[in-house]
Amino acid sequence: MFKIIRKENLAENTKLFDIEASLIAKKCLPGQFVILRMDEKGERIPLTIADFDRNRGIITIVVQEVGKTTFQFGEMNKGDEILDFIGPLGNPSEIEKFGEVVCVGGGVGIAPIYPIARYLKEKGNKIISIIGARSKNLLFWEEKMRNVSDELIVMTDDGGYGRKGVVTVPLKEILEKEKIDRVVAIGPPVMMKFVASTTLPYKVKTIASLNSIMVDGTGMCGACRCKIGNETKFACVDGPEFDAHLVDFDLLMSRQKMYLDEEKKALKRFKGA
Repeated sequence: MFKIIRKENLAENTKLFDIEASLIAKKCLPGQFVILRMDEKGERIPLTIADFDRNRGIITIVVQEVGKTTFQFGEMNKGDEILDFIGPLGNPSEIEKFGEVVCVGGGVGIAPIYPIARYLKEKGNKIISIIGARSKNLLFWEEKMRNVSDELIVMTDDGGYGRKGVVTVPLKEILEKEKIDRVVAIGPPVMMKFVASTTLPYKVKTIASLNSIMVDGTGMCGACRCKIGNETKFACVDGPEFDAHLVDFDLLMSRQKMYLDEEKKALKRFKGA
């Protein structure tokens, strides 16, 4: 069993959990993920590692409540235990000294972009971070991102905080005036799609993390298959990070809708509606 030692409400329907998992904390690297199952009847859900403390044996995960399982998980508290907590899974991020790197985090994607930005900064890169959400109440970790960035730009769709607009607006401005060596984007697929289309004319290597449907996390079930260029890849074992310019985002988004009706029914039953 894996014990929750801290819980924090980060933003609307977004919660942070620190989990005791010493072996995973000892081995994990930025970009990797875990799969957890709350109990014997629970659904397996993948969550990207948002932070880790090797000395304390702690893994930090950030959970956005969108379906039955994540809402159920959001009701857990400090001291509760999780039955299964498996990882680290997936390939770690490529962390080298590239030069000037733009890290883009959208919504709950701010959580997994943080350790990547931190490690890239430690490697000597200049880090420009762009974080965005629909509104201020959905933003979190602004100060954490500022601490690992040379420059931080905050965007909200409604303009209630930071600059008004989507993350690709400042990204294009930066690409116009500076030589950028790499862009890393994590967030909703539609956001990553437009980040990729923004950087393509500038021929800047762009990396996207595909949090697609995963079940077993070993490549056996095929649920997370995605089209990368002319090849079929599995996000859980071949990724989760890929060259964003090769990702078929339209196919990815259509696949993510496969179980939408079932998810809505499960959430409705859970809430007793």
